[in-house]
Amino acid sequence: MKLLLVGASGLVGGVVLEVLKERGFENVDIILAASEKSVGKKVNFAKKEISLVSVETALEMKPDVAIFSAGSAISRKMAPILAKQNCFVIDNSSAWRLDKNIPLVIPEVNPHTISKETKIIANPNCSTIQLVVALAPLHRKYKIKRLVISTYQSVSGTGAKAIEQLFAERENRGHEKVYPYEIDLNLLPHGGDFQEDGYTSEEQKLVDETRKILEDDNIAVTATVVRVPVIGGHSEAVNVEFYKDFDLDELRETLENSQGMVVQDDVEKNIYPMPLFAHQKDDVFVGRIRRDFSQPNSLNMWVVSDNVRKGAATNAVQILEKLKEKNLVK
Repeated sequence: MKLLLVGASGLVGGVVLEVLKERGFENVDIILAASEKSVGKKVNFAKKEISLVSVETALEMKPDVAIFSAGSAISRKMAPILAKQNCFVIDNSSAWRLDKNIPLVIPEVNPHTISKETKIIANPNCSTIQLVVALAPLHRKYKIKRLVISTYQSVSGTGAKAIEQLFAERENRGHEKVYPYEIDLNLLPHGGDFQEDGYTSEEQKLVDETRKILEDDNIAVTATVVRVPVIGGHSEAVNVEFYKDFDLDELRETLENSQGMVVQDDVEKNIYPMPLFAHQKDDVFVGRIRRDFSQPNSLNMWVVSDNVRKGAATNAVQILEKLKEKNLVK
């Protein structure tokens, strides 16, 4: 397999390289591409120094699979060209997520949507991935009617410059401002861009992407996104109303037996998910599982995951693994 990584010099691109090594892809024939300002720089991968090339140069090298982590504009321009070259494109941007002809894939949830015809495959938003990993087995069993989600999203979701802003504020030194206000010792109810209806683009993604992945446009979804001064790991308070009632022990057992999830839920011992423990791990952690007594058939739970790994890099590499499992690439 000839594998192309676009955005190799970025935050997510660097983690993709780590995950590729961890999951046995260290011997792959890899092409690393980045923006013009980074062309020629060296990146270490599997004990080799690899020079970064431009995306245009990478196209000429005819990759079999490409992982894009370089923003929507480059994905919209280059992904269709690669697809016409019979290359599978796994895209981390928002460019293709809501295209009805392009699958939006979480490997634990909907790998059936990948086929030889789906040359472009979209990676969901980081907050959506961890949410739907936790919700999918419950939706299959009890059918979700309504979701109310409040997120507590780490600064790494904005990128390396946001992490730098957090530390610069903490150390009282000059920095480039990514957020409109200080993030250290603060919370910002602002993720993405504000829309005319008062919601943000990050909140809208949770609505649209959750419905698409669960293949149910009738699920009522509302969300509030909050940025918090945490380096890595998004957290979500999730209220779920089901059509069917549930036994809480059976529901918890369903989560415990589901792929990609770890249940941490022993409040007597103060065991519950936190970004502190989820950081740099690939699982989705679920806890504080309890019935909502204010509404019939309703549940509260707390969902935490590393937004750069499972929320982006790891999910992309897992899609690559599914392509191999289905014998769509060698």
